[in-house]
Amino acid sequence: MLECVINISEGRRLDAIEKIRSQIGHDVLNVHSDFHHHRSVFTLASTIAARRLTELSAQQFDLRQHVGVHPRIGIIDVVPFVPLENSTIEQAIQARNEFAEYVANELEIPSFVYGPERDLPEIRKRAFVDLTPDFGPSKPHPTAGAICVGARQVLVAYNIWLKNATVEDGRRIAREIRSRQVRTLGLQLGNEIQVSMNLISPDEVGPEFVFEEVAKRAEVARAELVGLVPARVLTQIQKSRWAELDLSKEKTIEWCLAARNRAIQNLD
Repeated sequence: MLECVINISEGRRLDAIEKIRSQIGHDVLNVHSDFHHHRSVFTLASTIAARRLTELSAQQFDLRQHVGVHPRIGIIDVVPFVPLENSTIEQAIQARNEFAEYVANELEIPSFVYGPERDLPEIRKRAFVDLTPDFGPSKPHPTAGAICVGARQVLVAYNIWLKNATVEDGRRIAREIRSRQVRTLGLQLGNEIQVSMNLISPDEVGPEFVFEEVAKRAEVARAELVGLVPARVLTQIQKSRWAELDLSKEKTIEWCLAARNRAIQNLD
């Protein structure tokens, strides 16, 4: 099975996000929306759901009206395909390319691909500057922009909020803990400071490690998991720390997949 974790550049119209969720149904494993990032992360369990979500989002949202702290190049900003058990990165690459071809042909939205060829930060720097889309028109769609379509292994999106800190503190901490395994941003969200992270190799560098690294440098207000975490990452952490780290078995990919499968069986 392939997981698809779609980042939509809309985190404020929660009624519209919930309506989209209800139209897709059981294939939505999780939705996380953020006002300041102005972004919603949909974790999906099928490639069909990914296409449906893309269609609905392109119809309802307009990039020209979007203002948020998170980098983006489109309404359907990032679409990574992720191999889970019994799937391979080659299958994820095939799904990526088929999806990019679909949005180019059916929705006329250009796509940049990432994975073995290049990483996502490179696309954010170079898109429409010295890098042309891999699929679709050479210019952004007037309302949807463009899409970064990827094939990657499981990562964990994780935020840590700071107490009594400035945005300069957040940016400094982000620089200090940034590595090949941890992508970071230091952000001011309203009156609060956040270190926003993607844990690229969560089996090696997981939520507990980055929490402790941030805590060495500033007082931590709270932690926030964005989306889901693999169960194997959770088992590496003492259960007594799960709540502090915003983790639980209900926030694992495996638990949500099992709940989805039970719901589908109950419909039969």
